[in-house]
Amino acid sequence: MVLKNQQDSGTTLARLSRRERQVMEIIYQRGKVTAAEVMEAMADRPSYSAVRASLRVLEEKGHLRHKAEDLKYVYMPTVTPEKARKSAVKHLLDTLFSESPGELMSALLDVSARQLTEAELDRMSALIEKAREEGK
Repeated sequence: MVLKNQQDSGTTLARLSRRERQVMEIIYQRGKVTAAEVMEAMADRPSYSAVRASLRVLEEKGHLRHKAEDLKYVYMPTVTPEKARKSAVKHLLDTLFSESPGELMSALLDVSARQLTEAELDRMSALIEKAREEGK
């Protein structure tokens, strides 16, 4: 089975509906799931057929693939969580921050500064220093 838009799946995650994002979050957390497992993991449980429809749409969009196991379909993401995160950040950067990483970082720090641990701040400092060195 050839997946439609598989090469673009990492770049379109930001354009998913709220329900589709919710399903993808569950799948990224677990790695692979059945429709019943997705339904059980959702706080506002939709019907089984609604979950199956969401999974089918996500597969058609190229975000998921499935395989048959024990008379059930098991769904897996087509891109790694890391690639999906990078794609989502790039989408934010391009659409909301005029391609300015500094503006994005400023907004991130404004909303989460009180929640950052020393270890997280150290890691961010190290990443900034690495970027500074690579830019020379």
